[in-house]
Amino acid sequence: MAPKLLAGVTAARYRRSVTTIDDHGRPEPPVAADELDTLVGFLDYQRATLRWRCEGLDARQLAVTTAASTMTLAGLLRHMSLVEDYWFSERLWNHEPHAEWRAVDWDSDPDWDWHSATTAAPEDLMTSWLAAQERSRTLVASALTTGGLDQLAQRAWPNGSSPSLRWILCHMIEEYARHNGHADLLREVIDGVTGE
Repeated sequence: MAPKLLAGVTAARYRRSVTTIDDHGRPEPPVAADELDTLVGFLDYQRATLRWRCEGLDARQLAVTTAASTMTLAGLLRHMSLVEDYWFSERLWNHEPHAEWRAVDWDSDPDWDWHSATTAAPEDLMTSWLAAQERSRTLVASALTTGGLDQLAQRAWPNGSSPSLRWILCHMIEEYARHNGHADLLREVIDGVTGE
């Protein structure tokens, strides 16, 4: 059963106004809010952290790797664009893949999102990623007009179970937080700028 506080949530509520921005341009998550605003606050904070780690870098810098890893900041931006679309569009709403992903031959290169990004223009990567976030926000806001955080994704996993919207939001926070640790290391290798 959905919490009563989520009844009638609108897109405007989901796109809550941010009152505190930190020194790196990130919206601070609320310290005493309901479940929805807390989850959304932490997701937006993690999104903004990745943006901060990538700001001001050119194509060569976004393609830098470290140690034995082939991971790049460019790859992180494209990967997170894909992840946004996968969870909020394909899983939550059972939509077909976004146009950006339909022509990709995933069978020949399962890591295409990571590999193809190193030749992409930084502004194209950023634009694509920001657009994916906007699509995600719109899709979540739409879902919240008909149900709460307990509602299940329309596309089930192979075993027949479906994650809830709450699970998807938590998973996205986890996905960003994990990759933001990678981004911290990559940014430090590029120009010595460290995270927190």
